[in-house]
Amino acid sequence: MKIFAKIRFYWGAAVISFVTGALMIPAIHLFPKYKGVIMHKLNKVSMFLMGAKAVQEGEMDPDADLFLMNHQGIIDIVGMESLQHNHLRWVAKKELFDAVWFGNLLKGGDMISLDRSSKAGLVKLMKEVKLSLEEKQRAVAIFPEGTRAKGQKLLPFKQGTNLVAKKLGLKVQPVVITGSKWVLNEHDKTGHSGTVHYKFLPTIDVKEAPDDWYEVLQEQMQKEIDDADTNHHRSR
Repeated sequence: MKIFAKIRFYWGAAVISFVTGALMIPAIHLFPKYKGVIMHKLNKVSMFLMGAKAVQEGEMDPDADLFLMNHQGIIDIVGMESLQHNHLRWVAKKELFDAVWFGNLLKGGDMISLDRSSKAGLVKLMKEVKLSLEEKQRAVAIFPEGTRAKGQKLLPFKQGTNLVAKKLGLKVQPVVITGSKWVLNEHDKTGHSGTVHYKFLPTIDVKEAPDDWYEVLQEQMQKEIDDADTNHHRSR
């Protein structure tokens, strides 16, 4: 059975690469006014071709400034984009902007580049988030773990997200993602048909939240992840 899981992984990777390179990137450059709609529609196509689907639990808050999510892999983004209708600005590490396919998509989609090796990167992130909200009217999506986690336990959240949210007084909505790694596991290079679940938790108004809101949030998200695994046999 493992050989079929390997085949499913490379099929999924090929689908995402093809849809991104051959369809999505040309389309957003040809029709820049509709780039949000294009991304949503074509990510739905990717999920369908992979034999996967995304389901939502809870409501996406239209007034949220920042969506904060745990991270397993590229499917986290593909599924989220296929679900929602807002044109989010994703925060991605600077190195991804230099990649051939996805770098063009990130640049064409006007996403936010984050240089984690530089202290100036945090200042730039703060400016970009403020620009997104005040001028572009686009909420921001970020993975506070900063990288893909291998296991069930959340990696320590980077403090940059906390500082930006406090400084700008943002409304933050956490989203817990489970089932992503079953569909496409980039560590083991296996894939399966399945469902990715996006659970939208209550929004936190950081201006009114206690100082330890960030640490409490990580604990709450971990509990949701553990509950999905224990009661629904659904890992991250």
